[in-house]
Amino acid sequence: MSTTTQDYYEILGVKKDASVDEIKKAYRRLARKHHPDLNPGDKGAEKKFKEINEAYEVLSDSKKRAEYDQFGKAEFETGPGFEGFRTRGFDFGFGGTEDIFSDLFRNLRQEDVPLKGSDLVTSLDISLEEAYKGATKSLSLTKEVVCKTCTGSGAESSQICSHCKGIGSLKQSRGVFRMSHACPSCKGSGKVITRACKTCRGKGLGMAAETIKVKIPPGAETGSRIKLKGMGGAGTKGGPPGDLYIELAVTQHPLFKREGNNIYVEVPVTFVEAVLGGKIQVPTLDGPVTMTLPSETDSGKKFRLKGKGIPNRKTGIKGDEFAVIKIMVPRTINAKTKEALHEIEKAYKGEQRS
Repeated sequence: MSTTTQDYYEILGVKKDASVDEIKKAYRRLARKHHPDLNPGDKGAEKKFKEINEAYEVLSDSKKRAEYDQFGKAEFETGPGFEGFRTRGFDFGFGGTEDIFSDLFRNLRQEDVPLKGSDLVTSLDISLEEAYKGATKSLSLTKEVVCKTCTGSGAESSQICSHCKGIGSLKQSRGVFRMSHACPSCKGSGKVITRACKTCRGKGLGMAAETIKVKIPPGAETGSRIKLKGMGGAGTKGGPPGDLYIELAVTQHPLFKREGNNIYVEVPVTFVEAVLGGKIQVPTLDGPVTMTLPSETDSGKKFRLKGKGIPNRKTGIKGDEFAVIKIMVPRTINAKTKEALHEIEKAYKGEQRS
């Protein structure tokens, strides 16, 4: 016998030409809202929940829906079309409803499920030399760990839950509906704490300082992230630990400026070196190298030292270094030097403004 006289389409709040997906979405939304476990003691919600399932059982089945559209409820009250729902009860295993309820009951049963620990994010400063060659650095951090005193149980002493007899879940019948949910007394663990652990105060977790070694790959740059799997916060109820993410920041270098995988360095030279040319020393991340400076070199001129930059993290191919020439002006000069400079000035013949 049908539990309602209301039209099935009206119960689900959909139009008569609604698609299967629209019917499914409407059912999912209403089932969550009126589920008896989420509305304890509400008889109206229980009745509404039965009506919703009755409507969905018919409208989600193309054959039953066609019969309903043609003959109405009378067909299901007198014929076999609706019998399956009446005689089988509601055990979350028919009519494709299991997938719809899986996410709803995951929330009702989540207390007895092992939970992954929290992910942690921290930062680490590295030098340009460490970013260039790679390095192994020490990192100190404080994170959640399993309490050593109670090994994560949160209990100094415990006993079998008398409510669920240690099973951790309870089965409950509501008319034709049968469902299982986490035991409210033990929260799904099957045990009740009689005396909480004094070390962690019943949480099962505590904070501890730890120093770890972090391997910095060559080519690291500001914003690079290193993931250390399983190095985050401890999990609960036997769950795995979270992960640790380390965000790198390359500190400013006194000589070199980095742009991508290329680096730039200012190289001071004298006026004579710039005019006549010669051998000069250029600093690199591998140590100083000798470069031939051409004659008549202007200040600001860039010279490329191929392969002296930062290696690409993926390919290992190095960028370049650019030596930027900077002509240095002497701060103190004597009269003889001034006279010589005036003679040099005559050699420009106005070219300095052209």
